[in-house]
Amino acid sequence: VATISDTQAVTELLHASYPQLMQSAYDASVLSATLPAMTQANPVLLASKSFYLAETEEGLVVGCGGWSHERPGKTCVEQGLAHLRHFATHPDWLGRGIGRSIYQLCENQARTADVNQFECYSSLNAELFYTALGFNVIERMNICLRIDQTIPTVLMSRRL
Repeated sequence: VATISDTQAVTELLHASYPQLMQSAYDASVLSATLPAMTQANPVLLASKSFYLAETEEGLVVGCGGWSHERPGKTCVEQGLAHLRHFATHPDWLGRGIGRSIYQLCENQARTADVNQFECYSSLNAELFYTALGFNVIERMNICLRIDQTIPTVLMSRRL
């Protein structure tokens, strides 16, 4: 379980993961405008006790992800619904089940909190990952990261 003291390690992971993995799905201009906001560890998530890290035996953070009752960027909560947040795997560690393992921790914890459905805002390159976990596309949309910055995403959902 992540803590606020993991801020730097999570930010470093996001900086290693997102630019490399997202370049196949997004134009360079979109990434240059949106990555600065997306590659910063979220202190609220780190303090939530529902955000997880995957570490090597040497302590290198190679994966992260979590969930919240609140929709990203909002404070409202919908009964039984939770949202997957800030999943990433280091490019050198892809294909080893890290993301799936973190997802399973999230699902198990969410079930004990009476969650029966997950939603996520998937990047275009991560859509296949979430589909493999049983998520379905709700809609394709643009998410506003800041007033002048949007990024195409896929809103996805899965019943637990």
